[in-house]
Amino acid sequence: IPKKLVTTVSGCADDTLAGVVACNPGLRLLQGHRVVLRDDLQAIRGRVALLSGGGSGHEPAHAGYVGKGMLTGVVAGTMFASPSVGSILAAIRAVAQAGAAGILLIVKNYTGDRLNFGMALERARAEGTDVRMVVVGDDCAFTKPGKAGRRGICGTILIHKVAGALAEAGASLDEIEKKAMAAAKVMGTLGLSLSPCSIPGSKPSFQLAEDEMELGLGIHGEAGVRRMKMLPADKAVETMLKHMTDPSSASHLSLTPGSSVVLVVNNLGGLSCLELGIVAGAAVRCLENQGIRIARALVGSFMTAMEMAGVSLTLMLVDEELLRLIDAKTMAMAWPNILAGPATTRREEVPAPREPPRKTEDETGTGTGLPSLVTHPSLCLSFPQECAGMHLLSTGLNTARVERVLQRVCSTLLDMKEKLNELDRGAGDGDCGHTHAQAAQAIQEWMRSQPPPAAPAQLLSSLADVVLAQMGGSSGVLYGLFLTAAGQSLRGRSDSAAWADAMDAGIEAMQRSVLGDVEHQCSLGIPIPPEFPCIPHRYGGAAPGDRTMLDSLFAAGQALHSLRSPGADPLQVLAAAVQSAEAAAEATRHMEAGAGRASYVHSSRLEQPDAGAVAVAAVLGAVLK
Repeated sequence: IPKKLVTTVSGCADDTLAGVVACNPGLRLLQGHRVVLRDDLQAIRGRVALLSGGGSGHEPAHAGYVGKGMLTGVVAGTMFASPSVGSILAAIRAVAQAGAAGILLIVKNYTGDRLNFGMALERARAEGTDVRMVVVGDDCAFTKPGKAGRRGICGTILIHKVAGALAEAGASLDEIEKKAMAAAKVMGTLGLSLSPCSIPGSKPSFQLAEDEMELGLGIHGEAGVRRMKMLPADKAVETMLKHMTDPSSASHLSLTPGSSVVLVVNNLGGLSCLELGIVAGAAVRCLENQGIRIARALVGSFMTAMEMAGVSLTLMLVDEELLRLIDAKTMAMAWPNILAGPATTRREEVPAPREPPRKTEDETGTGTGLPSLVTHPSLCLSFPQECAGMHLLSTGLNTARVERVLQRVCSTLLDMKEKLNELDRGAGDGDCGHTHAQAAQAIQEWMRSQPPPAAPAQLLSSLADVVLAQMGGSSGVLYGLFLTAAGQSLRGRSDSAAWADAMDAGIEAMQRSVLGDVEHQCSLGIPIPPEFPCIPHRYGGAAPGDRTMLDSLFAAGQALHSLRSPGADPLQVLAAAVQSAEAAAEATRHMEAGAGRASYVHSSRLEQPDAGAVAVAAVLGAVLK
């Protein structure tokens, strides 16, 4: 496990935000949440507020872009995990109550971010707040992006800047949304890495040989599109730009001679400044040779992937208006405060100074006239437990039994943390165990604060609130959707078949929320609670067979249908459901990922079962055994 200079592994996301706020008088933390806001919220009254965020580990994103002229606030998740719905909603409420004339959410195109920000948006709208969302997908890596779409990576900071300048100038929410979306469509980014990355307390997400580099990887350590032998910097940059602008690629950026661009040369975290400068020069030179005008160049660490030794290049096609917005003043600490002007390798050099006339030996005294290498070292430099779960259907629930079952579930997830992380590393960041352990700890804390309700519908609804507020990641929203819909299906029912119906309702809610449109979902009468009005399809995308947690849930749900048959033995049905879930989880080992972060990884590199499916099977086993 790589060494990290942190105080605690579990608290590193909070600690880094505390440090940023402590050192910047223009920032404030939102009490009880991992949210950073501008200190001068009163200044946004009557103006549009901009919120963004995502997982920690990408510093200076996202808190570095909070300030006048850029973002109003950001919401941070734990390491490489999207923030929870509860914290995002708290941020929205904070700026709305400060008098914002509308709120725009700027979200990177990752499943967890879309789900969590999307759910918070719907809840805020239900409260009467005018909230919009722009999803940025600027990754040029994949020639044929899957249904998950292009990933949102470093180009997102340019959208922060464009939208921030418009908001500061008093533009309307409609105008900002329209221009931010337009800017996002003329932008592309591609990454190149020499090393993997790791989150504190975990092993690296992948390995590269000493003589290898990887093209097109993501900012969470997801594998890229091609591994290559090491290339010199200029050849590596040439390869990157060729891939980004290849017309045969569906995700390419169209560049023609005479085009004007903003170039961002972004350190992915562990590249030396020396290397970064070399790459920047090579990028400018390569673009100039193609007849491209580099109107502005930004070089530095803008959106990192922990300690990954690598670089990403972002290009945005700009006109005079976009350039003016990029140049507009901002107080955000991570935006470079440099002189505005074009980048070129053809800048005229300062003439070398003339050598002074040589003095004669008589004028200088004895000796050679050359300083000693010893006195001028700078010249040397060149460069057995009760089966409580099985009794749920036959004897009903009581608080003590509920507590035993939930404690067993929590213990199971905490014990599996490292296993789930290991399984998840094959698909990217290796945080599945951390996310489920976070949910387990939140449920334990909730049970310590109050006895859990014994009524099934109320129990599931309460659990949904806990995971939506505390779990984070894609799983938090999906578990929340499932539990909410299943709980509503159980209202007023106590027969065995109700549990089969509840399972179906939960699965249906998950699928429709991520696959179907609003009208279709509502027409089906899917039991979505009022605070979660039908969620549009754009926030996710998964179905059975896509190598996700849904595979285990769906298999168990099919087995539970036997509860609807007269004379069915509930214990046998439940045992069959657990076996079906476990078999389905194992079967994901051989599936092609169709959704989530694993969909960016080639099936040949997914050698283990899906971590989310394994977690679901384990939860069902703990509940029903």
